[in-house]
Amino acid sequence: MNRILLACLVLVSYCFPAKSQKAEILHLMVESGNYQRINTPVSFGLEGVLISDTLSFLLFEKINGKLIEKTFQIEPGYIPQLWWVLDGTTGLGKTREYFLYKNMRQNIENKITTVVTHDAIVLKNGNSEILHYQTAVLYPPAKVDTSYKRSGFIHPLMTPSGNILTRVSPPDHYHHVGIWNPWTRVKIGNHVTDFWNLYEKQGTVRFAGINSTVNGPVYGGFSVRQEHIDFQGKKPEELAINEVWDVRAWNVEPLTGLKAYLVDLTTFLSVAGDSTIVFEAYRYGGGIGIRANEEWTKDNSTVLTSEGKTRLDADGTRARWTDLNGAFKNNGNSGIVFFSHPSNREHPEPMRVWPITENRGRGDVYFEFCPIRHKEWVLNPGNVYRLKYRMLVYDGKIDKSIADRIWNDFAYPPIVRLLNK
Repeated sequence: MNRILLACLVLVSYCFPAKSQKAEILHLMVESGNYQRINTPVSFGLEGVLISDTLSFLLFEKINGKLIEKTFQIEPGYIPQLWWVLDGTTGLGKTREYFLYKNMRQNIENKITTVVTHDAIVLKNGNSEILHYQTAVLYPPAKVDTSYKRSGFIHPLMTPSGNILTRVSPPDHYHHVGIWNPWTRVKIGNHVTDFWNLYEKQGTVRFAGINSTVNGPVYGGFSVRQEHIDFQGKKPEELAINEVWDVRAWNVEPLTGLKAYLVDLTTFLSVAGDSTIVFEAYRYGGGIGIRANEEWTKDNSTVLTSEGKTRLDADGTRARWTDLNGAFKNNGNSGIVFFSHPSNREHPEPMRVWPITENRGRGDVYFEFCPIRHKEWVLNPGNVYRLKYRMLVYDGKIDKSIADRIWNDFAYPPIVRLLNK
């Protein structure tokens, strides 16, 4: 790949401003494939391209013989990734042509920003907050057992109109904290530890540090460390599982006529010790879960899965995506769709969906992708295990076709090919 890519970095003297006539060019073709695309993030690995200054590039799309400048972002890494948005609508089977020039300056407006405060990491789109990730320890309400204290979760998660979708420390389940993913029955050596039900005082999950934050015109986000602490080990507190969360929000408009955000959460798990750990099969545990806001009940909220299941029959079934939607007294309807990536364990993933009879018949909303619902998961030392999710956070209502389209983008993104010159 290096030789092919380097061979395509040639000097050209056409189709760009005279001041950059000595710029090198990377020629790319994007294929939409078998799906219609609307404002879809795409990427290309810059293997073999020396990047001493990521601001010294410009990206253009060739449209009707003219080069139109496009916003892009470079994600550093072992193989840096060039990210941009396939903007507008691209029909299935269509192609679009792009050129990347070097040695040119770009004025970048970081639309998605990450702000670190004394107790949280805040993701913003312009001046609007998208979510808070809790770094400080959150204690339960006064006179409640402090074993319920926790850090390392998302709350609040806001829609573009400002509706808050998440809830923390509800009196019926003080251990529910917004969006989170602890494991419930974890076999460590000769004992089993519950990292979910904090009142059992067997273990907990903690924020352990920030790896990185990023602001950008295409996406912004952060990488953080979390630790699963076992209270039943040889020491009073023993590190059992290392976890990394990669969270990023995209500067795209995924819906036509409705305001929405796209947020990705990828979790990486690894055993901290030198012995195998087993996530035992159970109806709760890991993946990604949400305790929805207190306004949603069985009377004003809905659940719909990719397989057409609802709150009446979704629990324990599998899905590619699940849409939660509900009404707010003073601000219409809002919702969130959780998308499971095909590379995830047990995909299409099993789910835990609270029935409408939950909480004394109130029908509060709880949802979780639960990859150990039906089958245990063995984690071996030295390996890293990944679960990848996308969230569509929106105002209004959507239908199945929209959720299917966005899942297709997530699961089968457009293909970017290098064109030889």
